[in-house]
Amino acid sequence: MAREELRKKVDLAFLSAFYGGLLTENQRRVLSLHCEEDLSLAEIAEEVGISRQAVHETISRAAARLNEMEASLGVAARFRRMESGLEEALSAMRNHEYDRAEHLLSDLLALDQEETNGL
Repeated sequence: MAREELRKKVDLAFLSAFYGGLLTENQRRVLSLHCEEDLSLAEIAEEVGISRQAVHETISRAAARLNEMEASLGVAARFRRMESGLEEALSAMRNHEYDRAEHLLSDLLALDQEETNGL
């Protein structure tokens, strides 16, 4: 599988973890088979009982919906920023860079407050 295709599947699965509940049951099932089970369109079509084209359209619609939600809400991007910041702070602490760790954690708390107040 091409690296780009794999990245797209991982990104879709990641967004689905945050916004999957906003998809239809059919979209969730098809997306799960596509991203998590790594089934081909033909295998998904057989499993779900729809055409290959319908599988492709379902994945495309689900991906568009997930990307639309992320563009509007940014929850997944916020999660990634927080996770990255926490990893940096932990690394700083392990390296006995306590002032840097404190600064990173303060920035994360400010970011959290800013985004919480903005909602």
